[in-house]
Amino acid sequence: MSARSPIFPWLHAAQADLQQKLFAHVGDRAFPCVGAKAALARGSLNVLACDRIDSAWDDLRIHDALLDFVQTYRADPGLYRSFAVIFADPADLDEAAFERALWARVQSLSDKDVWRGQDYDPRVSADPDNPHFSLSFGGEAFFIVGLHPRASRPARQFERPTLVFNLHDQFERLRAASKYEGMREKIMVRDEELAGSRNPMLARHGEASEARQYSGRLVGDDWRPPFEYHGEP
Repeated sequence: MSARSPIFPWLHAAQADLQQKLFAHVGDRAFPCVGAKAALARGSLNVLACDRIDSAWDDLRIHDALLDFVQTYRADPGLYRSFAVIFADPADLDEAAFERALWARVQSLSDKDVWRGQDYDPRVSADPDNPHFSLSFGGEAFFIVGLHPRASRPARQFERPTLVFNLHDQFERLRAASKYEGMREKIMVRDEELAGSRNPMLARHGEASEARQYSGRLVGDDWRPPFEYHGEP
């Protein structure tokens, strides 16, 4: 597979600063996600700094980076890889506003995936109400973890709005290696120690739509993801 030529080779002025802040945050002893810690330790936590989460300005650049991330993974599959997009602004969004901005970026990125002729990963559903739903970019399914300063769960708090893209295929590889449940329980225990309670939004893939977990906001049973796939699943 030949390497892609990046459409946007330039970096945001705050790239080095925001990347280092995220690395320090993930590396902090209290941060509960052991998968992210493993990615950091292996040098496989990729970071892209962008301008505003409430703007479409960087969406094509983000999508291009996602395609590069997928191609690199397919050329050399391995566990504990993540792609994080950190937005410099705004840092004062409440949970509802962050959730709206997250889904606006998700819809835009999905529409660009369709526009660029990428297939939806056949292992997951494109219907956000389906228990087997995952997002798909470049033909690979992704689970998103949203971080921002005003998140109610301490594990989701970070000084800049951030979207962390995790490959669904890695979860399947962990299940195949009988490592998934152990890692999931370890994360939940660490999260409980940090927050004083277990996250009520967490569910296994196939039990409930993972879309409910992306922003980190506690949502009710009547909540519906503001997303519609505009391609052919």
